[in-house]
Amino acid sequence: MKAAAIILAGGKSSRMGTNKALLKINEKTNIERIADKLKLPFDDIILVTNQAEQYEFLGLRMVPDQYPGMGPLAGVHAGLTASDYDINLIVACDMPFVSRELSETLVNKAQHHDAVIPVINGRQHPLFSVFKKQTAPVVENQIKAGQLRMKHLLDHLDVLYLTERELASYSQIELTKVFFNMNEPEEYEEAKSWAESDTPIR
Repeated sequence: MKAAAIILAGGKSSRMGTNKALLKINEKTNIERIADKLKLPFDDIILVTNQAEQYEFLGLRMVPDQYPGMGPLAGVHAGLTASDYDINLIVACDMPFVSRELSETLVNKAQHHDAVIPVINGRQHPLFSVFKKQTAPVVENQIKAGQLRMKHLLDHLDVLYLTERELASYSQIELTKVFFNMNEPEEYEEAKSWAESDTPIR
């Protein structure tokens, strides 16, 4: 698949109290789970981080934010700028159940749009989505203008929004699991329990 996957490993993990990306689930760090799931379908994986020494064990290409301290938007900008591909999956580092098949679906829907954003139970998920490389200047303009919310960025793009109905090949439970992210210790415990009891998502 001629596309790149961009993993955002920024954020302060203040609610978790420790680096979410390096928390272990079934003896593998969360960020390893994500990278392993995406290595097969994607031609390149880019890790956006300002702490490269923590992730050297992954053997991935790493790039820093060009606008440190500016949140996820800065990570999206850094990843898109570094990417050699027109189509790019964006994924946050705190999502232990990302789906290879769903990521391929989002990429395949992106041909005629700037971005593809899942909307599950009425909530937009721009941190498991697809952005075209050509949107990087728009992202940069938003950062420079101090408009750091992803929602404000999407107002300036041609976006395809996909709801549960368009992603009907996934059951509601599976979709909820794919878009689950860990922000607090209780959610980490829930993820570990889920990983131990459920069959793997493809």
